[in-house]
This record gives sequence, structure tokens and C-alpha cells, in this order.
Amino acid sequence: MRETFLYITLGTGDLVRAARFYDATLAPLGLVRRATKDTEIGYGHPDDRRARLWITLPFDGQAATVGNGSMPAFTAISAEAVILFHKAALAHGGSDEGAPGLRPYAPGFFAAYVRDPDGNKLSAVHEG
Repeated sequence: MRETFLYITLGTGDLVRAARFYDATLAPLGLVRRATKDTEIGYGHPDDRRARLWITLPFDGQAATVGNGSMPAFTAISAEAVILFHKAALAHGGSDEGAPGLRPYAPGFFAAYVRDPDGNKLSAVHEG
């Protein structure tokens, strides 16, 4: 199967803080840190040879900013994984953008929405 995206990047102003947040928040979704570099960290599935999500200090040296209307949505294997994603995000410096629950987008569309400590919006979705 061909992947739709090679990778996605999100900016941060504090890589150490971002690592604490993403390590905990992505774990319930089965994602692990695949790479740690001086200016970025990468996450992916343990069985994928690549990191598909990169959290990075901006290359141009300017402050990281939030993309208005941007939001990576991660696949969750269960509604419980969505709930754990949301709880981990809030426990590690994130903020609530929509508690776990069914949404009207499709039958069985169970999602939660959070912002990371830099303000990037994320979602976890289980389609059951």
C-alpha cells in the first residue's frame, strides 16, 4: 500500500517539553519516538521504518507558530485509546479542544481534540 503522506511536521519552541507531551500522548495510539535529533523528534509505528510525524524547532530560527485550520488526526484502535490519548494530553501540558465522544461526521466516529503545549491542534479518531 502506498502512503498518502511521507511525513508531517509541527513546530515547537521547546523540544524537551514537546518530547514529554508527545511521548505520553501518542503512546495510547501505538506510536513511539523513532528519532531524536538536536532540532527535532520523530514518531511513527514500531513496525514502520520511518517517523511520519516530526516535531521540530523551526528551520528559519523564528518562533514556532500554529497553523490556523491545521490538525493532524491520528487513527486509534479503539474508543478507549481515544480516551487515553485525551487524558495523556491533558496530563502532560495539553489543553482540551473537544472531549472524547461520538461526532456527527460518520456513524461510529469517536474522536477527541487537544492542543499541544505550543498550541498545535491534534485529534485521535476511532471509527467503530
